[in-house]
Amino acid sequence: MQPSSDISRLIEIMARLRDKETGCPWDIEQDFRSIRHYTIEEAYEVADAIEREDYDDLRDELGDLLLQPIYHAQMAKEEGLFEIGDVIYAVTEKLIRRHPHVFGDDEAGNAASSEKRWEAIKAGERARKAERRGGEKPLSLLDDVPAGLPALTRAGKLAKRAARVGFDWPDTASVIAKIEEELGEAEEALAGTDEAAKAEEIGDLLFAVANLARHAGIDPEAALRDANAKFVRRFEHVEPGAARTRSRFPRRGLSGWIFTGTKSARPTNQLEPSSPVIRPANFFGKLGTVPGQNPNRVARAFIVGFTALNDLGVGVKPAGFRTRFVRDQDAEQARILGKRLFDSQKKLGQPLPRHG
Repeated sequence: MQPSSDISRLIEIMARLRDKETGCPWDIEQDFRSIRHYTIEEAYEVADAIEREDYDDLRDELGDLLLQPIYHAQMAKEEGLFEIGDVIYAVTEKLIRRHPHVFGDDEAGNAASSEKRWEAIKAGERARKAERRGGEKPLSLLDDVPAGLPALTRAGKLAKRAARVGFDWPDTASVIAKIEEELGEAEEALAGTDEAAKAEEIGDLLFAVANLARHAGIDPEAALRDANAKFVRRFEHVEPGAARTRSRFPRRGLSGWIFTGTKSARPTNQLEPSSPVIRPANFFGKLGTVPGQNPNRVARAFIVGFTALNDLGVGVKPAGFRTRFVRDQDAEQARILGKRLFDSQKKLGQPLPRHG
């Protein structure tokens, strides 16, 4: 058998692999449940190739992903459920039905009318699914949000769907307040011994953060993937130094290594023994807060101020201070606080230590 660009050859190959007499033993043993994990894995590998902009790899990974519906359809055919032709018919019928403004007589309209039409179509599809299941439970807006989605993605979709009927926070500030509330509850749980409570409260916190991303118009799953990639880049930047010295990263100093350490010649947690430690309580006691800023925002800016000084080669350790929700819009506030910190230390006769 020779390779071909015709999809019918792929269908033929899959049938041969599953042949009970002459096929591959591993392929013959598989079923829907055992293969489902590979289907998800192949989709992630496609996404990875796209993020790396490796289009040769993307071609190969798309082929691996294309194999998955062929594989499932072959197993379904063997059990008399459906064939690949039924799969293709179903998706073409769905696309035509969902786009009457393209394939029918409807007017395209504007974005608002398109969204309204889309929701009406989806509502009809949910009703038909419920009917097909024999009315096992009342129809819900959340019925067709797949349980197998990545948890962050599903959290965003569930909340977005519920928001259609007003089950939502009114604005971003309300979501941030909810995050702070959930963080406090998580801290209380972590201080105890109930493992189930710890997991529940951390889950609530993650759900609230996913909703912050939704309110900001950001895909939480993509944002976390980007953060993972950034962590890998930063870790790989400092890893050789630790390998050369055969030392471990100090746990208490991880924020110094990862949060700011990649932009300076040395990690910020490596201060000389005589270096003064600037404590937040002393800083706020001497300088006070900036008029018009709430304490949480000033606290965030304070951390950014420390970060900015470290990036400039000034070694500062914000001892005992929790880093929370540092945001780009705090940059100007950070500069103000950073300058005040620097000036106050000069007045106290305690110049800030510099690296190198």
